[in-house]
Amino acid sequence: MKVTINDVAARAGVSIKTVSRVINNEPSVRPATKKKVMDAVKALNYQPNLAARNLAGTRSYTIAFIYDNPNAYYVIDMQNGILDACKARGYELLIHPSNSKSPQVHKELEDLVEHSKVAGLVLTPPFSEKPDVIETVKKLGVDYVRIVSAEAAEKDEDNCIQVDDSSAAYELTKHLLDHGHKRIGFLCGGEEHVSTHGRLDGYKRALKDAGLVADEDMILKGEYSFDSGVQGAKKLLGSANPPSAIFASNDEMAAGALFAARLMNIDIPSQLSIVGFEDSPFSRQTWPKLTTAHQPNNEIAKCAAALVLSKARSKGSAETGSASKEAGIQRKFTPSLVVRDSSGPAPE
Repeated sequence: MKVTINDVAARAGVSIKTVSRVINNEPSVRPATKKKVMDAVKALNYQPNLAARNLAGTRSYTIAFIYDNPNAYYVIDMQNGILDACKARGYELLIHPSNSKSPQVHKELEDLVEHSKVAGLVLTPPFSEKPDVIETVKKLGVDYVRIVSAEAAEKDEDNCIQVDDSSAAYELTKHLLDHGHKRIGFLCGGEEHVSTHGRLDGYKRALKDAGLVADEDMILKGEYSFDSGVQGAKKLLGSANPPSAIFASNDEMAAGALFAARLMNIDIPSQLSIVGFEDSPFSRQTWPKLTTAHQPNNEIAKCAAALVLSKARSKGSAETGSASKEAGIQRKFTPSLVVRDSSGPAPE
């Protein structure tokens, strides 16, 4: 026989309304009462009905994760981080892949918010970095949090989890410079991603601080994909004055650059150093293993979800206005240098 909320209330010795308040993580429930209810929930293995909760009032217990990214590892890391935050707070997750370049994207967002009645949105690049998309979300009146490169957070910091791409790229480039490399190629990710520009900025700043001028012939446009890394590396390595090192804007591109180097019988790292960015599984599955910048996507996503849920749950309560300052939510991340086997001293 299915356990109901009435059974939980009877076992805990409280009202049905009190059980509902505890399950919905509402404030002003005494710790002792909350413990009695949760003990009863566990003892009876009670599973709250999400649909019933959503229909019971205007409050929703679902948030949406919106993305447009070809990198499966990135998406899975983000998804799992958001799921962890949702489970810990009794919410569900709606996963919504979309095409950020589609002319229908604004209508799509409107339909999503209207028909799914989500409590909040977690937006990832490039959605989170498009002013027109953010304007549409604001007009819809739904709580949102943007995961963005730090350069894109201006004037909206309270709704952002930032990644300092520029500082991390500076450290990666400095690592190569410290190993004697002076001619360093740079493979750009998609131009629609602000992270691409942040990483390029860090690369250029490191060269400038070392007294070097970035050679525009060494900077190639591309996409965040393996194939783009292959094609970009082939072009750089086939030039009249090839680089002694390549900085690829993410690990998939770096893996593609490694593949291109092997096709051209170039040894890594004795003849060429290659570094990536993000520390995805790609970085540990290549041979040699990639030097990269560790970007904790799971933790970044978890913080983004915690922040948007804090905003949603504080609506209409005494906590309103304090969500953006909730203790324990890290608001800015700087990916850290991870040195492995794909980088070494510049060839003599």
